[in-house]
Amino acid sequence: MPRSPLPQRHGLDAAWVRTPGPAEATQEWATVGECLHDRLPARAAVARMLGAGEFVDEAGIPLRGDEPYRPHRFVWFHRPVVAEQEMPFPLTVLDHDENIVEVDTPQFMATTPRGAHVTQTALVRLRVQLGLPELAPAHRLDRLTSGVLVFTTRREVRGAYAGVFQSRDAAKTYEAIAPFDPALTFPMRLVGRIEKARGSLQAALVPGEPNAETLVELAEVRGSWARYRLSPVTGKTHQLRLQMADAGLPLVDDPLYPVVAADAPDDYSAPLQLVARRLRFTDPLDGTARDYESRFALTWPPA
Repeated sequence: MPRSPLPQRHGLDAAWVRTPGPAEATQEWATVGECLHDRLPARAAVARMLGAGEFVDEAGIPLRGDEPYRPHRFVWFHRPVVAEQEMPFPLTVLDHDENIVEVDTPQFMATTPRGAHVTQTALVRLRVQLGLPELAPAHRLDRLTSGVLVFTTRREVRGAYAGVFQSRDAAKTYEAIAPFDPALTFPMRLVGRIEKARGSLQAALVPGEPNAETLVELAEVRGSWARYRLSPVTGKTHQLRLQMADAGLPLVDDPLYPVVAADAPDDYSAPLQLVARRLRFTDPLDGTARDYESRFALTWPPA
């Protein structure tokens, strides 16, 4: 994919649409405007944006819409930015150098834009706050999980740091609050196969070759509740939440496991009690030891 000819706006990259080739197209178009009207959902918005010159080609030249249709063409544009409620929790920079930025991410803040969460995501806020347009995540956290998150500052170093996480060379330690079961013996390993079907809110443990493993250690007990240290060997979607719930230890205030809660706005008064507490890895560029720890506290339920 070619680089965008449009600059970022409000910390957001320009969006793009690619015109289909003969084998992909479901119909024929005489002009690029006809294609855009069919490929993008809001026809009125497309007409207005064409009139305002807000669609551009690979060279950054505005499109009027009456240009002859050509396949395999990239068309770039900025999506409208919808006002979002400002996140009432701090996004704290733990460390920052020429290659990476390490932050302590709060609950309810997505790593990257998705769905209704766009400007109030860690990536967009940091791009604007630090003036780093090429900032990109080296890995991701679930939106309901707080804790340590690493971003790369430049395209040239992105692959090196992403490789640390893809190869599982980074040591991640999470902490969570869940029920205490005296019948269980710790430390214990939770091993299974996790799959997540498209369109499903929950991931599921299914028969088959294991692809998810977590070490669970008991850190502290207070009455009927306990604080656990969770060390994932793998990084499947919702791995910790699903495996703990399956073991009879559902995390406090988890809206998905074991039962999906009613669809409702975020309840900031009842955050998921899961934090990415510590992250350690060897820097792939200079060989130094990187070690970062989240400052977010867990909240114990009444005993």
